[in-house]
Amino acid sequence: MSGVEVITFGCRLNTYESEVMRAEAEKAGLNNAVLVNTCAVTGEAVRQARQAIRRARRENPHARIIVTGCAAQTEKHTFSEMAEVDAVLGNEEKLRSTSYRALPDFGVAAEEKLRVNDIMSVKATAPQMVKHIDGHVRAFIQVQNGCDHRCTFCIIPYGRGNSRSVPMGAVVDQARKLTESGYREIVLTGVDATSYGADLPGQPSLGYLAKTILKQVPDILRLRLSSIDSIEADRHLWDLIADEPRFMPHLHLSLQHGNDLILKRMKRRHSRADVLAFTEQARRLRPDMIFGADMIAGFPTETEEMFESSATLAEEAGISFLHVFPFSPRPGTPAARMPQLGRALVKDRASRLRARGEALHRAHLDRMVGTHQMILVENNGLAHTENFSLVAAPDLPPRDFKRVVITGHNGKHLEMQVAPALAA
Repeated sequence: MSGVEVITFGCRLNTYESEVMRAEAEKAGLNNAVLVNTCAVTGEAVRQARQAIRRARRENPHARIIVTGCAAQTEKHTFSEMAEVDAVLGNEEKLRSTSYRALPDFGVAAEEKLRVNDIMSVKATAPQMVKHIDGHVRAFIQVQNGCDHRCTFCIIPYGRGNSRSVPMGAVVDQARKLTESGYREIVLTGVDATSYGADLPGQPSLGYLAKTILKQVPDILRLRLSSIDSIEADRHLWDLIADEPRFMPHLHLSLQHGNDLILKRMKRRHSRADVLAFTEQARRLRPDMIFGADMIAGFPTETEEMFESSATLAEEAGISFLHVFPFSPRPGTPAARMPQLGRALVKDRASRLRARGEALHRAHLDRMVGTHQMILVENNGLAHTENFSLVAAPDLPPRDFKRVVITGHNGKHLEMQVAPALAA
């Protein structure tokens, strides 16, 4: 092979950083290389990364394989001891061109492969400018990195470090640059995005940042947030929900569970009542608001009653896009030391919670039939409505905005026809 190939796992922040990595590696003159940007959220994510590394070596026997990302930061020896791996870079090192100039030669010992520093020593997030996001018609912008919270199940702070924010001016400049490159939908992303600004002068909030972007970059047609912690919602975010049509009516919530005792054992900061109050207020201000959420099934000490309360919260809050994770004990976290449920029971509960989520999603699709929607067409024959519902659009060109009528659905995505009165 020639050039630099990037394999990305995990979140939208990783997707954004993969573009930075590619640019920095090319700036350093790296060639014939595969960069694997890993995720550490679950043990399964780590397993998939190892599998991808072995496959990359089989397909590219003479390429350099460089592993980085959260799993490389938290489990550096797991990857440095793989014969297929030539170098392991930490989450901070992966964003610097100097890291790619100082790679070890082939065949070095496991310790010599390592370029992973203490992520907790990183106190600031430098602005990273990219002109495009490969394969995407929506552009992601990193506004924040790291996390100051220590949820008992989560390894990510040890892969990302403590919370640090990108200065507002740099975020606005990046939004302007991406809009000039043709992007009309921007997604603000971070590890704990709603903590944005606490470490900056004046402590601007995420909502204030979003307001500022929309004011200073008027060509943006759609602005989204990748994920929020609803307990951190501020008055500026509420203003956007109520008054700003370019702020999309879809919020992805970091819920994790629906039982108050389990939420305390997870060391979450919200209660069940907080979630219901937030979703009710958001819908009162914006009746077309739709919610997605992450939830964990099978957390240690979870009883059947606790599991059921989690499932019913998803229904009571009206979660249309439910992302279910079977609990995965991550070494080094407090939850890994708690009394564990059997893996068969964890998988069963995850399957049952997914089934509830699928029913909620079908009900959402049913409600969409007959409505008029504005869609943005992706590169894969699908499109997204403003509320992030998927629509089959095989005959429309990527990046096209089109007003359509929703005519049906197949249980996974919507079907449409171009609205006759507004057809081009």
